[in-house]
Amino acid sequence: MEELAELGHLLVFAFLFFFATSMVAPVMTDVTMEALCPGRDECSLAIYLTGLQQAVTGLGALVVTPVVGNLSDRYGRKALLALPAMASIVPLGILAYNRTKAYFYAYYITKTLTAMVSEGGMQCLSLAYVADKVPETRRATAFGIFSGVCTAGFVGGTIAARFLSVSSTFQVSAVAAVAAAVYMRAFLQETDGGASRSDEEASHPLCLASSSSEEVSPRLPPLRKAPSLSEMGAFLASSSTFSRAAAVTFFHGLGETGLLTALMYFLKAKFHYSKNQYANLLLIIGITGSFSQLRLKQFKIYDAADRDATLSAKARGAEAAYHSTNSELRACIPIQHCMVILGKQVPYLAASLVLLSFLVTPCIRSIVSKKVGPFEQGMVQGCITGISSTANVISPLVFTPLTAWFLSETVPFNFKGFSIACSGFATLIALAISINMRPTGVQQPERK
Repeated sequence: MEELAELGHLLVFAFLFFFATSMVAPVMTDVTMEALCPGRDECSLAIYLTGLQQAVTGLGALVVTPVVGNLSDRYGRKALLALPAMASIVPLGILAYNRTKAYFYAYYITKTLTAMVSEGGMQCLSLAYVADKVPETRRATAFGIFSGVCTAGFVGGTIAARFLSVSSTFQVSAVAAVAAAVYMRAFLQETDGGASRSDEEASHPLCLASSSSEEVSPRLPPLRKAPSLSEMGAFLASSSTFSRAAAVTFFHGLGETGLLTALMYFLKAKFHYSKNQYANLLLIIGITGSFSQLRLKQFKIYDAADRDATLSAKARGAEAAYHSTNSELRACIPIQHCMVILGKQVPYLAASLVLLSFLVTPCIRSIVSKKVGPFEQGMVQGCITGISSTANVISPLVFTPLTAWFLSETVPFNFKGFSIACSGFATLIALAISINMRPTGVQQPERK
């Protein structure tokens, strides 16, 4: 794909960014437990603080990300990408210097504030950049390849964490984050809001209205100020495709964040997982996800626009299976000595089920991208990211106390993975909504 040559620097930047930020994932549970509850494998304070951080970050991203996306429509993608690139450096530098309790709290506060911009903003702005550079017919493939490169960065960071000490992990991560920011500023070329494509393509909406009057593609007026929540709600409600994409994104995010809230501390409490075992698990997930996004392009599953929603539904089905397998660890192996022998290996088997679940995001992003014009990509991607951030706010408020409760000694019944099962149910709701979802506003080529 010749358009991807123009995206080379963005892909390198994305790889470095996720390499840096993902490197600390396998060690953060141990670092948090050591700082807050030394010598223990179960700590309610650590679980609650992690959930609170996710909720506050999600709430901030809900407000900040659509604004950042809208500003990028006016002032350029590269200028706004500097925000998440620079914001990711500070918290990593704090733990690279020291990991005592005081420094951990300094990291905690800084990470909570900077993640409002860095996590959602990076994805929103990068996808808008891709939409500027790649025509509609090949945009879903480009989104998938971008996601695959991000996942490859995650895999590379996890491998590095597997072989580095805890202190070295944070030091290398901070250096990689600085390198990503410098590379982006030095080499990434600014887009011109979609005008890089042909004049005819740039002067019309990327999605022509279909014969159905319900699916007329909305056109946004020039925005002179940041969009309000009511404006974003009206925009998403203007099309049934947008509404369903928003609902699917919400429940998918609810289940995904719920799993993230519960899984690491569940594995620590039940199986006494350490840094290397976390790294092994994340490696399986990352390698599988990278394969699904990069390798499956050979089958051209993205080429037909009407397959995006179908593939997205299959992806959520695979993710629901992964949630269910993890939640039933205790129930599936009730005999205690079998749990000791096989218990730690069950999450590795469950992680292999995410082959298609990584395709959810590029499918949804592609569907909504095809519904708007070239100068509205930042806004629409920011809205979808905002919906995901809303789920990131609600999910920890539900799953954090649930996880802490079922890992404590006062549970009503013995089912330590109950919160993981509930997160899988949220994913099943997303699957049900997406089954009949079709990007009907996309103009189909005439058949001869």
